[in-house]
This record gives sequence, structure tokens and C-alpha cells, in this order.
Amino acid sequence: MTDQVGADYAEEWMAEGPVLLNYGKHVATLTLNRPEASNGMNIALMRALHEAVMRCHADPRVRVVHLRGNGPNFCAGGDVREFASKGEQLGDFLREVTAYLQMAVGALIRLNSIVITEVHGYAAGGGGLGLVCASDIVIAGKSAKFLAGATRVGMAPDGGASVILSRLVGFRRAADIVISNRAVAAEEALSIGLITRLAQDEELAADARTLALNYAKGAPKAMAAAKRLLWTGLGIGVESCLPEEARTVAELSATADAREGLAAVLEKRTPVFSGR
Repeated sequence: MTDQVGADYAEEWMAEGPVLLNYGKHVATLTLNRPEASNGMNIALMRALHEAVMRCHADPRVRVVHLRGNGPNFCAGGDVREFASKGEQLGDFLREVTAYLQMAVGALIRLNSIVITEVHGYAAGGGGLGLVCASDIVIAGKSAKFLAGATRVGMAPDGGASVILSRLVGFRRAADIVISNRAVAAEEALSIGLITRLAQDEELAADARTLALNYAKGAPKAMAAAKRLLWTGLGIGVESCLPEEARTVAELSATADAREGLAAVLEKRTPVFSGR
């Protein structure tokens, strides 16, 4: 998924790096740009993501943010290789990582702009599933898959997913998705309310762009107010829950089980957890 969506950008706001940001026709297109790592979230990407979202906050022309990813997957979650390299310092490192991710998630929810997320391949972990949960509209290709991912590496959900997911799909389904770590296929994701609509894989980019441009024709103040009321009506209080989520992730990341889980992913084997 390396194609550029549309040739009608008026401005390039972030033209290179782990996140790209282009603007045109009231749509800011925000592209995760680490295709070689399936857009795995390292520190550089998370900082750039937060910067890009805040850039959208700062420009009242932006009515829609179109979030997407380059490469084979939308986002494979945290950068497991970088996390594993931190060893016993992983807990301290993840405090910074989680802070950037949570700031980006909170900023997406607070945007006056409508956030339309385009998902192909995997949306996994706090980075992938968390961004899906924080979006207003989600369009996915028929082969897309959604994966919580956290407990398989001895950690807990982050990126706001621990709060938002159950509000979207219900407690029982959310518990199953998080605890089992099974991959949720796109058609199931649609049926349980995790995503908004499906597209044929080969038509996904064009359909998402068309959707973004159509939403951008709406009355911006009315859309912003409607978005705010809808999120408030869910009674989530996402940002009040994020500090506890961050503390939990940092505590778990300092355990032997977390190091074992990360090693098992890199070594392509089943982890053996000891409860330590």
C-alpha cells in the first residue's frame, strides 16, 4: 500500500520521515511511513505522529484527517525489536513510548476534524488497534485483521484500547479479543461495530479518499460539535483512564514475562511464561 492517495494536495506539511502529512481540499492525509517495519511504533514514529496530529489541530481548514499506513500493514503495534533491545530498562523506556502514544490518541479524539482511518493488513497492538479505537470512522479492506496483541508479550492493552474497545464492541467481546489475542477478520469487525464499513482490497485507498472528501463537504462546526457530543455520550473519559493504563504497561514491561514474550516473538516460538 505505497500509492499516494490523490494528486490534488495543495501543501506538504511533513514530506519525509516516519510520518507523512499532506493537506488539500480540507483533508489532511496522515500516513504512517515505516513500511519496512509494518509501521511498528518506535519513539521517532510516535513523536512524529503526535506532531502531525497537533499540526492538524492548529489549522482550522482541516475538516477531515485521513489516517493510513504505507507498506503491507496499517500498523503492527509497538516495535518489538526496539522494545526487546532495552532489556531490564524496558519499563523506563515504555513510560516515554506510552506517553507519546497516549498524547496522540487523546489529540485525535479531541480534534474538531473527523478522523477517517483506512486499514489494510494488520492493525495490531496499542499502535494499530488503539488508533482504530480512537478514530471516528474506520474503513477496512476485506482482508484486514485486528489484533490486541498485548498479553501475548506479557503486557496489557494501551493506546486507549483498554477503555474504548469495550464501549465499541461490548465487554464480553472485548475481553475475548484482548485475552485470547485472536485475529479478528474484517467482516467480523464490521458485524461487532469495531469498524464502520468494508471495501474491496484493491479499491480501499480510492474508497477511503472519496469518503474523506465527501465528509469534508459537511458543515465544519456542526461536524465538530456532533463528534464532541458522540464521544461525550459514550461516557468514556478516556484521558482520565490513560494514566492508569500507562502505569500498568510500565509495571508489566519490567517483568521477566514481558522480556520472554518479546523474545518469543523475535524468535518465532511459543513463549513460556513464569509469572515473574
